[in-house]
Amino acid sequence: GCFLIVSAFPPTHQQTATMATALSVSSFAGASLRAAVGSKANKQTTKAAIEFYGPDRAKWLGPLSEGSTPDYLTGEFPGDYGWDTAGLSADPETFASYREIELIHARWAMLGALGCVTPELLAQNGTPFGEAVWFKAGSQIFQSGGLDYLGNSSLVHAQSIIATLACQVVLMGGAEAYRVNGGPLGEGADAATYPGGSFDPLGLADDPDTFAELKVKGIKN
Repeated sequence: GCFLIVSAFPPTHQQTATMATALSVSSFAGASLRAAVGSKANKQTTKAAIEFYGPDRAKWLGPLSEGSTPDYLTGEFPGDYGWDTAGLSADPETFASYREIELIHARWAMLGALGCVTPELLAQNGTPFGEAVWFKAGSQIFQSGGLDYLGNSSLVHAQSIIATLACQVVLMGGAEAYRVNGGPLGEGADAATYPGGSFDPLGLADDPDTFAELKVKGIKN
């Protein structure tokens, strides 16, 4: 940046020209730096995308993978390390179905992991729970007082395991049916699994290379 010293006397034409030149140089340098950083980040993203896709991607046996990768695993999809000894992905339609199911299950698993940790953290910080440990919490529904969500009966009070199961089937089944039949996910080949649009308010998937890398990170997580 530039530091301007304010004087009691107005600057001369030469001083004005010098300051204008300095500001121009500073602005140009800043723009060049931003462009360089952006270019470097884009190169890193592109390199990462190439690392996990295509014939030269990393494979499950590393340098010993030659000849062990099936022909139908071409590196087109995220998480393809060339391992399918059971031939589960040989049929394209079955492969597409498995990929979608795996993503949905993985996302529910990540939410479940968060749900295991959160009650214990809240309990340690004063939120009243009957039982905060995840593998014990469900047993409260069989007790005389039932199970209160976040220890508050005015939020969700579960007393019947049958009613709880029925609610889960209806709510989750309805949401899944809505998703499978189009729902609010938009159009495109990846719409059912990577909806974008209102589901990506930060625009993380706007850049194709970044999107390709995020797909790999998503399935790894």
